[in-house]
Amino acid sequence: MKKFFSLILLCVTCHLDAQDIFLEEFGPYIDQVPSPATFLGYEIGDHHTRYDRIVSYFEKLAAVSDRASFQVYGRTYGHRDLIMLTVTSAQNHQSLDQIQANHLRRNDPSVSTWADSDPVIIQLGYGVHGNESSSAEAAMLTAYILVASEHPDVIRYLNEAVVFIDPVINPDGRDRHTHWVNMHKGNVLVKDPIDIEHNEGWPRGRTNHYWFDLNRDWWLAIHPESRSKLGWYHQWYPNVVTDFHEMGTNSTYFFEPMKPNGSKNPIMPKDNYTTLNDTFARYYAEGLDEIGSLYFTKEVFDGTYPGYGSSYPDLQGGLGILFEQASSRGHVQKSATGDLTFAFTIRNQLVTSMATVKASVEHKAMLLDYQSRFFESALSNAASDPVKAYIFRETSDQHRLNAFLDKLLIHQVEVFELNEDVAIDGIGFKAGSAYVVPTDQVQYRMVQSTFETYDTYNDSVFYDASAWSLANTYNVEYKGVKRPVSTGTQVNRDGLSRNVPEVQSSRYAYLISWKDYQVPALLYQLLKDEVVVYSAFKPFEVSANGTTRAFDYGSLMIPVQQEKVSAERLLELLRRCSQQYHIEVTPIATGLNAAGVDLGSRYLRPVPIPKAMMLVGDGVAGYEAGEVWHLLDQRIHMPITKVETRMINRLKWDEYNVMVMVSGNYQMLDSSFVENLKDWISQGNTLITIREGTEWAIKNKVVTEELLDSDKEKSDSQQAEVKRLPYVDAPEHYGKTRVGGAIFSVDLDLTHPVAFGYEKVRLPVYRNSNVWLKPSSNPYSTVAAYSSDPHVDGYISKENLEEKLKKSASVIVSKSGQGRVVLFADNPNFRGTWYGTNRLFLNALFLGPHIGVPRVAD
Repeated sequence: MKKFFSLILLCVTCHLDAQDIFLEEFGPYIDQVPSPATFLGYEIGDHHTRYDRIVSYFEKLAAVSDRASFQVYGRTYGHRDLIMLTVTSAQNHQSLDQIQANHLRRNDPSVSTWADSDPVIIQLGYGVHGNESSSAEAAMLTAYILVASEHPDVIRYLNEAVVFIDPVINPDGRDRHTHWVNMHKGNVLVKDPIDIEHNEGWPRGRTNHYWFDLNRDWWLAIHPESRSKLGWYHQWYPNVVTDFHEMGTNSTYFFEPMKPNGSKNPIMPKDNYTTLNDTFARYYAEGLDEIGSLYFTKEVFDGTYPGYGSSYPDLQGGLGILFEQASSRGHVQKSATGDLTFAFTIRNQLVTSMATVKASVEHKAMLLDYQSRFFESALSNAASDPVKAYIFRETSDQHRLNAFLDKLLIHQVEVFELNEDVAIDGIGFKAGSAYVVPTDQVQYRMVQSTFETYDTYNDSVFYDASAWSLANTYNVEYKGVKRPVSTGTQVNRDGLSRNVPEVQSSRYAYLISWKDYQVPALLYQLLKDEVVVYSAFKPFEVSANGTTRAFDYGSLMIPVQQEKVSAERLLELLRRCSQQYHIEVTPIATGLNAAGVDLGSRYLRPVPIPKAMMLVGDGVAGYEAGEVWHLLDQRIHMPITKVETRMINRLKWDEYNVMVMVSGNYQMLDSSFVENLKDWISQGNTLITIREGTEWAIKNKVVTEELLDSDKEKSDSQQAEVKRLPYVDAPEHYGKTRVGGAIFSVDLDLTHPVAFGYEKVRLPVYRNSNVWLKPSSNPYSTVAAYSSDPHVDGYISKENLEEKLKKSASVIVSKSGQGRVVLFADNPNFRGTWYGTNRLFLNALFLGPHIGVPRVAD
């Protein structure tokens, strides 16, 4: 590379024309291929480029060059195409299908020979966080260099590599941020950090349409951006995958290696985070040294969680690489080391992009060999694992089971129907109604990530979660088996469809079990169509055609004669909803039940339609608010009014019967709001609080419940004991006090309406907060308390486990006048993937009006 030390001061303190500096190094260029500046009409770094213009530029490159081809691989919620530009030599383009087939053979340990001339597969991924915008601009420059340059080095790269460029993984978020900074940019740039250009309005552009962090979703596979990317990924299995980000303005530049993996026994091969990382790091250091950029490695960031864009490839035989650039969050911003320009941030991302291509080509043999050995080691590791298979079942909730099966399939895990009866620890798994995941498969590491749980770690401070076992997330019953198990038909996506019988006519009533995940969605559609629906607050049994069927707590009853619609219209609505949501509807001819309460009992109570609102805006946790919005909008197909806290004085309280308060500081809510809220609740309405929202409700005396504070219970002598510790260790010690993300078990009161639909007392929940909720003084109000041995998966300090978690509650319902507050200490909707606990939240939403809190006798 050319030396640019003389330009360092210029780069930091004033505007920088990124193209003039970098493009000359890789010249000459093909004239008919337009540069980004020529195509866009401004220099890269002068302006934030809208996503549609980035797409158009990539389309143009593919149209004018035989080195490039353009592909749409998915679509966002905001109807923006997700695109990939494939760049390689014209000759490689002509044989791309064969290159792909040859490359995939390396993932098959039974294949022992392949051509050494095969290209290395590189996937340059940019912009998963929409407001970390330098990387997408660098993507355009990288694409231009690879498509237009006639430099010998670039010609070699194209001959020996296939480069896939994904310029923006999160287009919806990027366009929010792009609009913001361009809208507030003046002809004279303002570098003051307090300027509006540098401070996006809520919810900001980091997240996708529903305010989710897509850089956590590779493992969870909830959103179309991630699901589409995973579909593409498993068609190619790249050798190298980049993940470009930004961080605080006063930082410098980060590239891997990361801090040591927090797992005691990391499931990825050591070569990944030593040999490969160290090899590539030398290229990044060389490139950044030559232009004088400061950087750091081995700090802050870890790759323990498998759902990052830089960690998921590590579990697929590739090398995932994280980059973090100090952000200008606009066009120029004053920082601790000078004025940070947008162009400067783009420059570093471009340097490391091209260094990635160079390192990949120069170490092609090592990367290809590593990938082959990776999948071979998966089988050898599985052979030494005493667990030979995992068996799981879910007999009452087909949709939750299918959602879990979907996650296994999207990660290419082989799943089979169980072909023999198996009993383990007193639990019977029946052939034909349970499933088997053998450990002896090339995706063994995905199997480990799905089912294995841990309680011992090398570290106590995690950048993100320390637990992610999907089997617990979806609350499926599973066991490891230490012998091979007879397997039946392999499960594929066609097997996830569910057929239900057509609803037969009744002149009396219809019944629907409350156990399936999709029943709340069906219920809302019926309520929207003004159908009268009752919920059973006690179980019963019905007899028909010589058989008896049990209907548990929460079961729905639709009486024919009490409806506003005709019997014929009601049958039409039920048939439509039954087929739409694949839910069985049982017609019944009598209200006299074989056992339990009858259909006219006072324990069957009418369900009013929820009219829900949620506070959003500054000070409110966007992730949690987005999880509620996504759940209701995408799965329940129900609207929820999102009210910004600044608009709270215009709220018409009587138009809503449910309010949701997720985590937030809510500093803008004054005493008059608290009084209005308490008055509204007392009139029979429902407030649902989550995590810090629960803490706010207690501290502002909306309820009489209490937080658990073990410090208050310590004696004066205990509190006075202060042990001196090294200053440098402070972050690690404080980190131990946090519960950053772990899984624990609670014991449910299955008779409580918030727990309707559950069959087992034990339920895994996800905790990532230090909100400790003291069990209610009312013996009927604690819906979920932590089990006596609650740890399931993830890190928690001994003190937090013994002194706080075991003494606290997870869910409480607190009465206020005629209404109630449902207090969640944990987040039941975490990252859109906790199907196992979503029902707790939905029960609170739909059944709230009938959740009374019995009085305790004096």
